[in-house]
Amino acid sequence: MNPADSRASGPAGLDPGRVVQVLTTCRAGPGRRGSGYRVSGQAVLTAAHVVSDAASVRLRFLTEDGGTTEVPGEPVWADAATDVAVLRIAGDAGTGPPGAAGITPVRFAGITRPVECEALGFPRFRLRPDRESADGDGPTWYRDSHHARGTTTPLSYLRAGSLEITVEPPEYDPEPGRSPWEGMSGAAVWSGGYVIGVVSEHHRFDGLGRFAASQVKRWYRLAPDRLDALSALIGLPAGADRLTQLPLPLPPPRPPDGPEPAHAPEAREVREAVGKLAHDVYEQWHREGERRRAGDPFPLAVRFDCTERNVFDHWANICRVPSGTPAEPLPLDGRLDRIVEVYASVPSRRLVVLGEAGSGKTILTLCFVLDRLRARAAGDRVPVIFGLGSWDPVTTSLDDWLCAQLVRDYPFLAAPADSGGNLAGLLLDEDRILPVLDGFDEIASGLHGAAFRALNRTTAPLLFTSRPTEFSAAVKKNGVLREAAVIELADLTVDDYADYLHRGSRPVRDGGADSSVWEPVLSALRQEPRSPGAANVAAALATPLMVGLARTVYGGATEHKPSDLLKTKEFASPEAVQDHLLSAFLPAVYDPTPTGRGTRPRPRRRRYHPERAQRWLGHLATHLHDLGTRDLAWWEMGTTMRLTTRMLVVGLLAALAFGVTTGIGNVPVDLVATDLGIGFALGRGLMVGLLHGLLVGLVFGFVYGVVSGGAPREPSRVRIQIFGGTRQTRAKVVPRALLGVGFGVPVAVVLVLLDRFVVAPLGFDDGLDGGLVGALLFPVEVGLGAGLVLGLMAWLEAPVEIGSAVSAADLLSTNRKNVIVHMLVWMLVIGVPAGLGFGLVPGPVGGLMPGPVRGLLAGLVFGIEAAFGGGLGYGLTFTAWGQWVALARMWLPLTGRLPWAVIAFLDDAHQRGVLRRAGAVYQFRHARLQDHLAQVSRAHHCSHRPGAPGPADPAGPTGTGNCPRPQERPDSGNTCRTHTDGPHSGTTHGGAT
Repeated sequence: MNPADSRASGPAGLDPGRVVQVLTTCRAGPGRRGSGYRVSGQAVLTAAHVVSDAASVRLRFLTEDGGTTEVPGEPVWADAATDVAVLRIAGDAGTGPPGAAGITPVRFAGITRPVECEALGFPRFRLRPDRESADGDGPTWYRDSHHARGTTTPLSYLRAGSLEITVEPPEYDPEPGRSPWEGMSGAAVWSGGYVIGVVSEHHRFDGLGRFAASQVKRWYRLAPDRLDALSALIGLPAGADRLTQLPLPLPPPRPPDGPEPAHAPEAREVREAVGKLAHDVYEQWHREGERRRAGDPFPLAVRFDCTERNVFDHWANICRVPSGTPAEPLPLDGRLDRIVEVYASVPSRRLVVLGEAGSGKTILTLCFVLDRLRARAAGDRVPVIFGLGSWDPVTTSLDDWLCAQLVRDYPFLAAPADSGGNLAGLLLDEDRILPVLDGFDEIASGLHGAAFRALNRTTAPLLFTSRPTEFSAAVKKNGVLREAAVIELADLTVDDYADYLHRGSRPVRDGGADSSVWEPVLSALRQEPRSPGAANVAAALATPLMVGLARTVYGGATEHKPSDLLKTKEFASPEAVQDHLLSAFLPAVYDPTPTGRGTRPRPRRRRYHPERAQRWLGHLATHLHDLGTRDLAWWEMGTTMRLTTRMLVVGLLAALAFGVTTGIGNVPVDLVATDLGIGFALGRGLMVGLLHGLLVGLVFGFVYGVVSGGAPREPSRVRIQIFGGTRQTRAKVVPRALLGVGFGVPVAVVLVLLDRFVVAPLGFDDGLDGGLVGALLFPVEVGLGAGLVLGLMAWLEAPVEIGSAVSAADLLSTNRKNVIVHMLVWMLVIGVPAGLGFGLVPGPVGGLMPGPVRGLLAGLVFGIEAAFGGGLGYGLTFTAWGQWVALARMWLPLTGRLPWAVIAFLDDAHQRGVLRRAGAVYQFRHARLQDHLAQVSRAHHCSHRPGAPGPADPAGPTGTGNCPRPQERPDSGNTCRTHTDGPHSGTTHGGAT
């Protein structure tokens, strides 16, 4: 049976049963071999030069059993200019390949942008010995098929008018005088189920990884009668305007879910949450993908295949076949654009992706999520990326960690669910999340066993990435990941990135030829691949990360040339080349040259000096290393300092806030209500401000140390509104009120004692303390007021609404607004009763008569003191925003470790490609970049310590001195072992936030 018959009813596209080897006997000279494709029942499309001067033509088809069948062919149409020919299958149809009636028409297309493509033919490098001949003259030879897969672009070969096909080159070129691609001519070039051209020739100067094809849209330049004849033979559309243009526009993401039972509240609740999550995840990673691709001419060709390592389960388990049923290995090879298809071909829906550092694992997960969401149907799980580096499987279960990460990155999922818990937990319980677990190697090796056990407790679908060494070691110690297939990303070759580097660098035109500064390097990699310099560069540029860095470093106006990388004296190893690219990356992206115009409505990009930017980013990289995480969260900045240092900073700010407002507030009161004069008012204000500020600073600093326990404060996922609270938030009213009373009464008592027994004996008694009654009522008023404020704020808290954004700036803004509202409530709750009491109480208070003036003055004084003393002090002590202000917005900029506008700096670094955004946190572009910056920062820090080894000292940062390398990470990934400013007192950074 011909393969064409079995596939005739399937989707249109490349069909191996219709591929032809064309054998031409010429009238003069040697014969030729080529390839072709059966485009209709009796017509074969091939290249014109394959059958020129033909005395006879034989067409050899493949059969399903691995054999061949031959039929005669006859050229019926040919054009040398376009290099296209059509052959008719001659003779009786019954003697030729069967199935002519079932041959589906071929679809033709043109291309407008770079696309993936494929061709199936019979090149010379597939020459194979068959068997010994009957007379013992040695083996006969045949050409096997070759499936060439690669990319093509419409912008190359513009003068020739052909397509440039970039593919994986043959490994060997045994006869430099002949092309290894001989015999591939005439093969149809396919993309997305359409024929876009026919392979025509191979230009030796382009290397072994490129050949040319006659593109379909150029065929429309034929004379009308010739074009009509061709159209009639192969089914080509009559006009160029009817030709399909590739790539086809991507369909919008499908509606998040189909109709579900309207009478089920929980189903409606799940449907709404899933739809919102799918939308947010798509928008988040679509924007991130667009930013990462900005300026790139086309994506690099990242390939993968089933790993050859013995690190995966039995195929029977992966395929989930019944007992006793054999299971064949799955075809898991492909490129990035096929990752969803490959994942869907795994019956268990459990796939592990292995790749070295920078090999494209993170980009693969991004492509997987976006492509999966574009094709998402009703009821499908929502793919969500989770960075595994923050998971401690010993202390936190997988579900609890996933739930916490969902709440962190998508705050609306913190809203309570009707069935209890929050929406994040509900979606996990309902199996509506597809975890994309990125970076298994970021978990400390001592925790790999616990992680494997947790993952093997479930056979739920997942996508999982890791570096090969760490994963192989974990499998060796703990066994395989159940039912999981494993693919591995391949190294890039020079043909994969040559055009990428060429088009992203400065052009060099010597004698009219279009070249670039990369040409000497690319020529060396192709012509002298085994030379030391070329071998170092080839090994260094084997990953998309390093190719991207190289393009950035040498893409602008720089005095350095890529050819310097070939100098083995400067770059003795691939690691030296990679370290150079990492070091040169920041100076390249923080080019101090001004950009933009000041008159533009959109603000210009901020200008940061490269050295300052590197110092600030180095501090952030060291901070992340000390925390044992890759996630840069604004609420954790500064938390690697000593706990005592943080307590002092928070206490100092609280003291300033309360002391200054109290001191200033006392001055107008004493001036209006007494006749003691301005000198007394100023002296008393200074004394009261110092003493009260000192007390409040000590109290809030101590409380901060107690409640934080050394761990960073988590940001609030609630907003303040009059209506919208839930049972869960209102259940906190009484505990919060009791906390306010218990905190406010003793602080007020100490303030009264200070006024009576310290301020008064020093001669600063203004007579306005109200005597014994005032001493008794003041603690009650402050305690009840504090309890009322905290209880009221608990009542007003509502979960973040489902339409809220998820960026770091949005979460920071929400927390800042909550603290401001907190201060206003303190001002109203304390100020209004004080104003009414002083305004309505009969009789003078000091020299001030009752009335609105006295009430307004008292209300303002007490209200402002409460707002800054109680509200701001509470914010500094109990909220993530207060900790952020104290540490990241004040202390770290004052000490030169961060800029004053931190969020603006992080956003700018994100725009420059130094950082990437993952939900509510930032991450460095790659772990290699973070580790490099941390190492440089530590080396600089150590070199400036008294008695520290110098840069050349072997006991310095690259040896065994006092500064650990960034690669020497904590064994759990969750407990801080080293700190920028000294040891913590038990600081723990948990992944479940």
